[in-house]
Amino acid sequence: MSTDEKIEPPSINDAKATAATQGMSIVARTQAQLVRRRFFRHRGAMIAMAVLILVILLAFTSIGFAGIPGWWIWNYYTPGKVVNRGAPTLSLWPTFLGGDGFAIGLHPFGQDDLGRDYFALTMRGAQISITIAFVVGVVGTVIGVTIGALAGFYRGWVEATLMRFTDVMITIPLLVIAAVLGQKVAGGGPLLLAFVIGLVTWTGLARLIRGEFLSLREKEFVEAARALGAKPNRIIFRHILPNTVGVITVAATLAVASAILLETALSYLGFGVRAPDTSLGLLVSTYQNAFVTRPWLFWWPGLFIITIALCVNFIGDGLRDAFDPRQNRVRA
Repeated sequence: MSTDEKIEPPSINDAKATAATQGMSIVARTQAQLVRRRFFRHRGAMIAMAVLILVILLAFTSIGFAGIPGWWIWNYYTPGKVVNRGAPTLSLWPTFLGGDGFAIGLHPFGQDDLGRDYFALTMRGAQISITIAFVVGVVGTVIGVTIGALAGFYRGWVEATLMRFTDVMITIPLLVIAAVLGQKVAGGGPLLLAFVIGLVTWTGLARLIRGEFLSLREKEFVEAARALGAKPNRIIFRHILPNTVGVITVAATLAVASAILLETALSYLGFGVRAPDTSLGLLVSTYQNAFVTRPWLFWWPGLFIITIALCVNFIGDGLRDAFDPRQNRVRA
């Protein structure tokens, strides 16, 4: 072979022909398919998702929600006679729930001081805590993405104003802001409380999205769109924002887990959900003094808090690994 001859790299057709000769097939996958495939292969995320779905179904179907009746015989607001100091009837023998099926006197999680079924109370607390967490995640994500995108794309005085405001919000402890605002609006219901908490939990995501926009706005495809006369709104929503979906999804998932713990802390301190309604954090706060004499009043809501937070964190880890381009592997 002479030095003037050029060595051509193998083309896609050559690769397909070689694969066909060796009895192999090449399947092209889109980015969404690769992300979905990696996520479903993440064992921890799959187990966590199954457990979280089970917890959500148990909480929202057992005692009912929004006027829809549930299958559990007790409710969370009707007092009754305290039996056996409110001890749980949950046991492994002779029956799992204790008692004869759904007989009167069946309280697998025990009873509180007023004789209310503690399983129903815990399920109601899980409903409120999960609802608050997801509303906080949505509100915080929308605000954080909006502020970060505007600051990263427009730069100049827009970036300076938004980022200085973000820096001021970061310097104030999150729990202090949430406690002050929660004290003012806690009487307005869990949804209003969740919306207010979401107004102060966007700062970290805003800085993250700003960094992503600063990097992507200098890419060739953005310059090409700008050269073709695309308007800023089209560049943001059609070219840059879709490339930050992975970062937004992971950050929003982890924000939900943080919101559950934040709501628990606020309710524990008395700045969150108020009676007669309840939440997991409020249950822990109400019965913290019964930890020695009746520990089940403390452990059941605490167990659900830990379970929900861990499941959401594991799902976030799975999404992070799925969106990570370094996870791409070519297998023969």
